[in-house]
Amino acid sequence: MATKNGASYVAAQIDSILSQLSAADELIISDDGSTDDTVQIIQSYQDQRIKLIRHNVSQGVTRNFEASLKASSGEFIFLADQDDIWLPSKVEVMLQQLKEHDLVISDCLVVDHSLNIKNRSFFTHNKSGKGLIRNILKNSYMGCCMAFNRRLLNRALPFPKDIPIHDFWIGLIGEMYFRVQFIPDVLVYHRRHSSNASSTGGTSVFSLPRKVVNRYRIIKSLFLHKSYAG
Repeated sequence: MATKNGASYVAAQIDSILSQLSAADELIISDDGSTDDTVQIIQSYQDQRIKLIRHNVSQGVTRNFEASLKASSGEFIFLADQDDIWLPSKVEVMLQQLKEHDLVISDCLVVDHSLNIKNRSFFTHNKSGKGLIRNILKNSYMGCCMAFNRRLLNRALPFPKDIPIHDFWIGLIGEMYFRVQFIPDVLVYHRRHSSNASSTGGTSVFSLPRKVVNRYRIIKSLFLHKSYAG
């Protein structure tokens, strides 16, 4: 999980995650210089499964997530936003799918800050699905709905400096090299509100020229990655 000034929501998300973890699991939280009570709320849990990384200088969303991923040690990795809520069956359902696939992504309910439903299916709204070219043109990979194995993570790290957002990159690495599965189960309440760090799952805030630049950067990074990987 990556956090920054998420005091209004982070406890509900942590509760929804910890209730599904075993004693051997870990919750890596990388905080990007929060100035509210986010860190104090995290520390109040005194749970040995929580490992907190603190940045005094802001890293940005992608680098903050990268820090949490680099600190992880498990075989299966779930991405989490600070302001969502995991449904009780999320870990069980996704781990079952990860027996046969390297990356899985579930559907989610898009809700407002008070959990009022704005959209009952991100997949339907976004016309989500597999395919490298399809996802370069319109990204289906929303991090809060994704889980993947260590082999894929090792291939995706370190993140190239020019990628627009971490989940986009991880999803495309999955498309290029691994077995990807979209599952229809709704497993997350995904909040969309004015303080979200990313527009994924909502209306894009980027202009057309910015979108073109982002696609150029991701294609260039994929080409260089493939050349380096051989």
